[in-house]
Amino acid sequence: MSKNSFFFGQSVFGQLISLINFDLVNSVAKKHKSDRYTKKFRTSDHLISMLFSTFAHCSSLREVTGAMLGLKGKTNHFQLKSLPHKSTLSDANARRSHLVFQEVYYCLLNQYRSVISDSRQTYVWENRLEIIDSSTVSLFKDILSCVGRASSNGKRKGGIKVHTQINLQENVPKLIWFSGARTHDKKFLEHLQLEKGKIAVFDKGYNDYKEFDRFTQKGIFFVTRFKSNASYREIVENEIPEYLDDGVLKDEIIEVDVKEKGQYLKTTQLRRIAYWDDQNKRCFEFITNLHGMNAGHIALIYKKRWQIELLFKQLKQNFPLKFFLGDNENAIKIQIWCTLIVNLLLTVIRKKTKRKWAFSNLASFCRLHLFNYIHLRKFLENPEKDWLKEPNEQLELKFNSG
Repeated sequence: MSKNSFFFGQSVFGQLISLINFDLVNSVAKKHKSDRYTKKFRTSDHLISMLFSTFAHCSSLREVTGAMLGLKGKTNHFQLKSLPHKSTLSDANARRSHLVFQEVYYCLLNQYRSVISDSRQTYVWENRLEIIDSSTVSLFKDILSCVGRASSNGKRKGGIKVHTQINLQENVPKLIWFSGARTHDKKFLEHLQLEKGKIAVFDKGYNDYKEFDRFTQKGIFFVTRFKSNASYREIVENEIPEYLDDGVLKDEIIEVDVKEKGQYLKTTQLRRIAYWDDQNKRCFEFITNLHGMNAGHIALIYKKRWQIELLFKQLKQNFPLKFFLGDNENAIKIQIWCTLIVNLLLTVIRKKTKRKWAFSNLASFCRLHLFNYIHLRKFLENPEKDWLKEPNEQLELKFNSG
């Protein structure tokens, strides 16, 4: 019988790590001076250790350092120069700034943007759509502001809110901002990366008329849900063309007051659309500053917001952030950035593979075969290759021996 067709000189982990340009990592480390006063465990070693922890689903410092002891002789194909001790990794997570890992993530995103971007689009506005939302990671210690209600004993657990912006056609975070769990979502609007002509879509927790007016002044568009208790004045009701989706119930121009700290500043005009969702048997009310767009498309734009919920679900199911390798804010942020890097690397592999794998199946395969010497791309494109050819080879062997 022939050798395994997928045998390769690099482990699966090595192939995944090879997607990272470590000259770039060293350049970022130099910029942030993150290796100053460091003798052995440098930024590149720290990054590889945390990525290993994420891929392998390690739940403690002891598990990470213990598992990495087995890498002796297997690190020639990636730049791990120093294996960490438990205390070394703990100190690095506390002292080396999470901003280094943040910049590495953004550099990788820029490098692979053309790979992960989906050029296919049904509507011309899809490449302009930016989706905004947040997800809260609960913590057992009171790190950052508390989250949720107080328990019966009066204690609260800590929480960190991860505010996220994605482009519809990329489906990976293009902007992340951390805050305490009690921070209001609309604070994130000040940090958004939106160019003129972009369309931001978010839920009604982000409603802020002052920010909406600023968007309009800058030529930025938005779509969100209208609060049921919102105060407004109807200016004019737009005619609903017969060719529109039957779900469009009302399309009108309204006027709202822009205030700051309770003080009236000005009025601004927005568009309010009432839409009946037959699938969910409920009426949705949207507000937007897109005055020239089909009202049915406004409802569809908001429906696209679900894409970011799927991303959060993907992250939480495949990289459960239940165990943290540090009890301080910096360590937690490092772990989240490394989770995002792993998510990005797997997204790149998935996009480069012709055969379509479910993300969860790909993540599970890589975790189980992390240090097997399998050619990852070839295997993913034809995983049954060796098994399908085996019976034919056995028949050929039997025929020749006869």
